[in-house]
Amino acid sequence: LHQQAEQTCRQLVRTQEEHEHLLQAAVEQAEGLEHSLRSAEAVLAERAAQLRDAQAQLSRNKLLIEDLRGENRRFAMALQAAELKQKSTEEKNQLLEEQASALKQLIGKITPASLSG
Repeated sequence: LHQQAEQTCRQLVRTQEEHEHLLQAAVEQAEGLEHSLRSAEAVLAERAAQLRDAQAQLSRNKLLIEDLRGENRRFAMALQAAELKQKSTEEKNQLLEEQASALKQLIGKITPASLSG
C-alpha cells in the first residue's frame, strides 16, 4: 500500500509538472497573441489615421473642384459675352465699311461734277 501511495504520488507530481508546462506554454502563447493583437491594433490605428487624412484631402479636393467649376462657368459666360460683343462689333464694322464705300461713291460722283462746273 505504501508503494502504491508513492507511485500515485510520483504520478501526481508528473501530472502536476505536465500541467505546469502546459500552463506555461499557454501563458507564453497568450502573451504572444497579446503582442500580436497590440501590433495589429497599432497598424489599424495608423491605417485609420491615413484613411482620415485621405478623406480630408478628398473633401478639400471636392471643394476645389466645385470652386473650379464655378470659375469655369464664369469664364464661359464671360467668353460668351465677349463673343457676342465681337459679333456686334463686326456687324458695326461691316455697316461702317458699307457707309464708307457709299460715301466714296458719292464723293466720286460729286467731285467731277464740281470740277466741271
